Amino acid sequence: MTLAFPNASRSYDEGARRVRFWGHDGMTEVPFAIEFAALEGLEPLLVQTEPNALKAFDTWRERIQRVAHQVYSRQRRGVQVLAASDFQGRSAR
Repeated sequence: MTLAFPNASRSYDEGARRVRFWGHDGMTEVPFAIEFAALEGLEPLLVQTEPNALKAFDTWRERIQRVAHQVYSRQRRGVQVLAASDFQGRSAR
């Protein structure tokens, strides 16, 4: 099946410093999270607050989803956590 992101919902997990979002591989829901450090790599002056993290996620959603697809295709596991290193060497927006 192909990974898709039909649901635009996302949430901020302050304790883990991550934005959570979900994809679907056929009928299977695939949980993802992007670390705040990865968002800082996309927006270097980002201040750690929930509104800022969610806004940065929305701004970079297409790129984040492309990287999520690449990470998921390499290794499928419970929660796919995107780190700053997953975005190094990737094309801009």
